[in-house]
Amino acid sequence: MPDVSWRFVSILLANGVLVGSMYALVALGFVLIYKATDAINFAQGEFVMFGGFLAAATADMAGLPWWAGVLAAICGMIALAFCLERVVLRPLLGRPIIAVIMATIGLASVLRGTAVLAFGTGVQSISLPVGSSPFHLGPLVLPPIEIVGAGVSLVFLAAFAWFFLKSRLGVAMRAVADSQQVAMAMGINVRRYFALAWALGGVVSALGGVLWGAMLAVDNQLALVGLKVFPVIILGGLDSILGAVVGGLVVGVAENLSAGFLDPLVGGGTKDFVPFVLMIAVLMVRPEGMFGRRRIERV
Repeated sequence: MPDVSWRFVSILLANGVLVGSMYALVALGFVLIYKATDAINFAQGEFVMFGGFLAAATADMAGLPWWAGVLAAICGMIALAFCLERVVLRPLLGRPIIAVIMATIGLASVLRGTAVLAFGTGVQSISLPVGSSPFHLGPLVLPPIEIVGAGVSLVFLAAFAWFFLKSRLGVAMRAVADSQQVAMAMGINVRRYFALAWALGGVVSALGGVLWGAMLAVDNQLALVGLKVFPVIILGGLDSILGAVVGGLVVGVAENLSAGFLDPLVGGGTKDFVPFVLMIAVLMVRPEGMFGRRRIERV
């Protein structure tokens, strides 16, 4: 019996780590935009949904190979992010942050409705060449799509961490987030870096839409992935890439452990609210998150 229990726990932990890595990739979109604009994009889940629809429509409906769907999703989301930034968000430059936040909430509803008009209400699938047979590693049984998703997520998380810490563009984006007025006084083109941040958020959303769409299928409910990622960024910190990784892993593991041990006792559903319980607990103790930057303001 102890051996069986240990195998069960190890499977839950392994799957939690893999799913948590995919959560971290979507959370990276929040972090990218927040680090550059100091505002939270409440339409991130809809971005993920739209990227998944673009990939599914290109690959399955148009009869093109899977890589064409991925490429179409990335290019389409970059174009969409550029358009939204130019038409909706750029006029809000210099306005209070709450104006940008409310604009992203409105964008979420618009994108959800547009997806219904453009792609319909049916469920669409994304087929990636990863196979369906689970991968066995000792006592672990791992779905191949989760392994691929975790690998892609870690590669892009590392790449964006280097971008913000080492590249001149990344440092300039961080300067814009600290103070738009000071950045403009130093000769930084704030509008250009706003657009770059949203474009990078579009790339992350496209990848998240492809990976989550391949695992769950694509429909309007895919936007709920963005809601599930809020505990991730609150746990890790809104402006921390490392926090996105750690928060994603914590949420993924917590979800799987609660589903494995608590669901049989209460009839299911615990994985849907356990991350939010963790989020509330962290907000009460450390509002800026585990790795978020603590701001001290003079009053």
